[in-house]
Amino acid sequence: MAVFARLLERLRWSGKAQEAAEQEAEVERRVLGEPGCLLAAPRCSQRLHGGAASAPGLRFGSSAVQGWRARMEDAHCARLALPGLPSGWAFFAVLDGHGGARAARFGARHLPDHVLGELGPAPREPEDVRQALRSAFLRADAHLRALWPRSDPGGSTAVALLVSPRFLYLAHCGDSRALLSRSGSMAFCTEDHRPHRPRERERIHDAGGTIRRRRVEGSLAVSRALGDFAYKQAPGRPPELQLVSAEPEVAALARQAEDEFVLLASDGVWDALSGADLAGLVASRLRLGLAPEQLCAQLLDTCLYKGSLDNMTCMVVCFPGAPGPCEEAIRREMALDAALNHKVAELYLSAQEPPCLNTVFRTLESEDIPGLPPGGGLHSKATVIAEAYSKLRQTPEECQEVKHALLESIPDLPDTPTRPPHSCRSGKDTPTAVRSQPRSGPSRGPGLCCCCF
Repeated sequence: MAVFARLLERLRWSGKAQEAAEQEAEVERRVLGEPGCLLAAPRCSQRLHGGAASAPGLRFGSSAVQGWRARMEDAHCARLALPGLPSGWAFFAVLDGHGGARAARFGARHLPDHVLGELGPAPREPEDVRQALRSAFLRADAHLRALWPRSDPGGSTAVALLVSPRFLYLAHCGDSRALLSRSGSMAFCTEDHRPHRPRERERIHDAGGTIRRRRVEGSLAVSRALGDFAYKQAPGRPPELQLVSAEPEVAALARQAEDEFVLLASDGVWDALSGADLAGLVASRLRLGLAPEQLCAQLLDTCLYKGSLDNMTCMVVCFPGAPGPCEEAIRREMALDAALNHKVAELYLSAQEPPCLNTVFRTLESEDIPGLPPGGGLHSKATVIAEAYSKLRQTPEECQEVKHALLESIPDLPDTPTRPPHSCRSGKDTPTAVRSQPRSGPSRGPGLCCCCF
């Protein structure tokens, strides 16, 4: 993991993005009482979770990463069966905490039970179910308020998917989002609850609040969330009409045979990739035969490489119409990996002085490389590039063997002076730091020695 973090430092975000992130962190520190700082290096270990339901074709996978944030405040839950309801019902949610993880963890633990309690044994679809979801969010918020230390800040956004045999229900409050892919394209995507949206602005003003710097009372960037009880004190107004409301926006989508998957993710993912990019990238990874949790891990890696600074959680729920393994797609992916390995070797061995990994990546970024994954582009292959680079930085004997083999495969490459014996800066003769178990598909392998950059 230290290796992965080192590569991210080498590909670190631009000065403008870094400045914006630091300003955002300072607002959080001042408003929510958080440390508000970013880590010197990201924490890249991921927690994978997956499973399949008894209903044919319904499976899910998720992954979460702390990233550059000082604390992990995301949470998620998955219920592949709902007691008391027929087969084919399931519930999934992703929650993104702010001001601490308590609200997100509470929601992940208790929101499914509140949904079950509101649904009852035989809900009428779709209107009864939509109302049940609204009531469940509000009841969960009231439950949380009863347990919340008075005057403590903090809250959580949430996005949830309730699956029935006939409908897909998407409920969200805040800026965690969901998208539905159908027939190879994005068919639906939720819209963030921000104070400047007309309906949100009207409710805030009617409750006696203000919007400054596009934030509720100049502080909170979202206008709907669980928790955040300092913004839910307007006298004489019901919970759904407070400055900040826990009432979700609920969409009921009739299921179709062409439905492929629903992606739920916290806002750190959407900071790096658009909905269309995410839909394309997920579909392309499914065609490689990756399990949903494996493709979620690759997706979060891509977001880290593209500069996302937030905690990130991604969940993909697949339906019978989801893309399956495709022999041609697998063949093209293997050819792309081989071509990238070749290009890295050519750049490394043709230089008079071995280039650093950042230089190699930036050079490849400037080239027109066909066949890159849709949505992710070269950033989704950064691990492949890093691993190819690492093969050229092995022990002197191994390096010579690899070098001679690569030289034979690269036409018209000028002679390259032999590098002096490698000595690891940590004092070790042989850099052997490797990532633990591979988190995702064929692009995983040996890591880089993090002390050799």
